[in-house]
Amino acid sequence: MSWLGRELENCDIEEATNLDSKVTVEGRKTGYPRPQLRRSNWICLNGQWRFAYDDSGRCVQPLDITDWTHTIEVPFAPESVKSGIGDTNFHANCWYDREFDVPHAEGRVLLHFGAVDYRARVWVNGQFVIEHEGGHTPFTADITAVLNHSGPQRVTVWAHDDPQDLAKPRGKQDWQVEPHSIWYPRTTGIWQTVWVELVPHTYIDRIRWTPQFERWEIGFEAFVAGDRQSGIQVKVRLSIGCMLLVNDTYEVINSEIHRRIALSDPGIDDYRNELLWSPEKPTLINAQVQLWADGKLLDEVKSYTAMRTVSIQRDRFMLNGRPYYLRLVLDQGYWPDTLMSAPSDEALRYDVELVKAMGFNGVRKHQKIEDPRFLYWADVLGLLVWEEMPSAYRFTRKAVDRLTREWTEAIDRDSSHPCIVVWVPFNESWGVPNLVEAEAHRNYVQALYFLTKTLDPTRPVIGNDGWESTDTDILAIHDYDNNPQTVAKRYGPEVQLADLFDRGRPGGRVLTLDGHPHQGQPMMLTEFGGIACAGRENPDFLRVWGYVRASDTSELQHRYSALLKVVNRVEMFSGFCYTQLTDTFQEANGLLYADRTPKFPIEAIAAATLGWDIPEEIAPPQAITQC
Repeated sequence: MSWLGRELENCDIEEATNLDSKVTVEGRKTGYPRPQLRRSNWICLNGQWRFAYDDSGRCVQPLDITDWTHTIEVPFAPESVKSGIGDTNFHANCWYDREFDVPHAEGRVLLHFGAVDYRARVWVNGQFVIEHEGGHTPFTADITAVLNHSGPQRVTVWAHDDPQDLAKPRGKQDWQVEPHSIWYPRTTGIWQTVWVELVPHTYIDRIRWTPQFERWEIGFEAFVAGDRQSGIQVKVRLSIGCMLLVNDTYEVINSEIHRRIALSDPGIDDYRNELLWSPEKPTLINAQVQLWADGKLLDEVKSYTAMRTVSIQRDRFMLNGRPYYLRLVLDQGYWPDTLMSAPSDEALRYDVELVKAMGFNGVRKHQKIEDPRFLYWADVLGLLVWEEMPSAYRFTRKAVDRLTREWTEAIDRDSSHPCIVVWVPFNESWGVPNLVEAEAHRNYVQALYFLTKTLDPTRPVIGNDGWESTDTDILAIHDYDNNPQTVAKRYGPEVQLADLFDRGRPGGRVLTLDGHPHQGQPMMLTEFGGIACAGRENPDFLRVWGYVRASDTSELQHRYSALLKVVNRVEMFSGFCYTQLTDTFQEANGLLYADRTPKFPIEAIAAATLGWDIPEEIAPPQAITQC
């Protein structure tokens, strides 16, 4: 690769993939849990914790727990096999406890939780330090003042997660004891990494990157926390490999920095393209950010960003100023033995690699705010992501408050990731079941659409994915008709859009609500397929769930190929999202089994995904498995 005439291949490239990892006491490697703001001084607290249920709900502080009845493997939820407990019964309250050591150092000590479902209270050495509500977003406590001067430290966590509360964002977590239909086992308590970070007295708390393609600039925001000092400066160094792009210094005003960083622009597409991020060429820009005062280095973090823009122009989705056809797969983000927690960082990377190998260029993360490590691998390896808010299933003031707050936190956490290209606050009118009749429901969906556009005006937003659209940047259609001829006729070139909107009703619902007609936005088929083929993991054919069933993997391959060939040729669509990536508990409609084994050769899946004919040599008859 070259930039402004200089070759980069032979440089000592500092890649964004070179992140520090930690080995827990139990010997498991954990990738850095916050990839876009990295320091070398951190301690992973994943591993074995003391654990107890409190079904009576009477315990309110650590001293109330006198019998730690279990040992749990954090970060796996107690419902999961990998946790060492595997109890899927209803338990609304649970407690965690462990000791840890902190090396003596000047500065502050921060305690981070990636996610605790749903409400958490935390004590360190018996002192209350923080409370947080929201099962999918991180929170942090400064625990410096409560640390013991010598000896081990002790952290205790109470988690409350009412299994039948439908007014909280819960996504695909079932409210019945046993999973039914399209809902899965619950995830209670800690389910992402817990870690301790050593920072200076004055430190960089947050960073936000916003690529501005039209100006050939990178928007940069930094927020400083801790002890206030005067005369603070932030130095920013951007590079690709050994090629320095930017080395700037800015004054900090009121603990914040808001700047537009101009990159050298050769004005020639061939050179510009070397810096652009895309699934085909995921170029990342490494960032070193330093905090200085009076000639003294206070803090230093590493980060990364990318030059990437997404937009809507007429009826096309645009990536880096050019039409880009989206081939997505619906990804539930569950594993058989670990539920919503990935078994390992390698498992997250493997999922990204599998999706790309199957011919897709993106995923729609369904009803889950995914672990930042997944987004990191999507950034590094080049995979587009639609981020979707987990639904609440009741419409109440409390539900509105909870979901809005958590969605805002999710956008704040993830808006710097170049892989994220679309925000989806609602799916299929879940939590707003009376959109057609109830003005309050419509106002809520529209409010979340505009709130999302306010917080991040750089990405398209789908107000309600599937049907009953109000304000939206993409008209998303869910249609599980598996007859290729019917699909070709319903969305063919001779079809009048007015007929589709007035009488078509895929899924039995109107596509747009009165007062919100289609105004030329891109149209995408964002759920379809759902062909069940249970195979070896669900031998009871009658109990598995799917929209339609294939008798064996040969039929699955045939159905998938025929359906994708039609969908790829529908001119009115600017993309699609197939249901789904993996079998997930009783849902057997994945292209992969739950253990990520392909149901038919991955080369055949990729060919079909692209709408190609599948060569016979990559799908031999002996590969057929009975479903």
